Amino acid sequence: MIMSGGSRGIGLAIALRAARDGANVALIAKTDEPDPRLPGTIHTAAAEIEAAGGTALPIVGDVRDEDSVAAAVSKTVERFGGIDIAVNNASAINLTNIGDLPAKRYDLMLDINARGTFVLTSLALPHLAQADNAHVLTLSPPLNMDRRWLATHAPYTVSKYAMTMLTLGVAESRREQGIAANCLWPRTLIATAAVQNLLGGDQSMAVARKPEIVADAAYAILIRPSRECTGNTFVDDEVLAEAGVTDLSQYRYGDGTEDDLQLDIFL
Repeated sequence: MIMSGGSRGIGLAIALRAARDGANVALIAKTDEPDPRLPGTIHTAAAEIEAAGGTALPIVGDVRDEDSVAAAVSKTVERFGGIDIAVNNASAINLTNIGDLPAKRYDLMLDINARGTFVLTSLALPHLAQADNAHVLTLSPPLNMDRRWLATHAPYTVSKYAMTMLTLGVAESRREQGIAANCLWPRTLIATAAVQNLLGGDQSMAVARKPEIVADAAYAILIRPSRECTGNTFVDDEVLAEAGVTDLSQYRYGDGTEDDLQLDIFL
């Protein structure tokens, strides 16, 4: 598996779930040194993956840079002999609307979210084509064209929907090769550093679920036969329900009830 991001949050949770099955996990991320605003680095994430039973390859790199990602893909193939899963996890969020959002912030979101997904997936595809059960999984939402998402934060919406459209494009264009490409999105807010720092702090964290719900849903998708599961925009609790998991209380982050949980955007 190769993943963009993964130093913390949902990406790390997905990596740790895979590691429990002994997976090889390559992470390409920028956090080389500790940041007082963010928990963990690519190196602490690698240590956690190893402790969970996996083999980690931490690669300091920038998903926006094609040469950086190409080097990461080459290192992954050299170390692990190939790539069977590519996870587009790295993402930037800014809910400032058009007219108020500086162009450089818009560019950052599009570069990380849309371009990053394009670059990592493109460079992984030749290796995925050689895998027996190849999967691309992108952390992006269903294409819900309710205009309220455009009214409130069109720039972010464009960047996340671009991730979804690129992934669905891979699903259709590589269907005959047996390369699955799916998207996954949480039903509720997820307790991550982005939510804590950018989307409401402790109040939002109290009505969020743990990253492990997305990780368990991702795992359920990635173990499916690739020729039978592609072109979907999944929501985490629906995936778990299909897998027979209906009691989601274990995933609550705060002390509230299921009724207190806040829905994520785009749903």
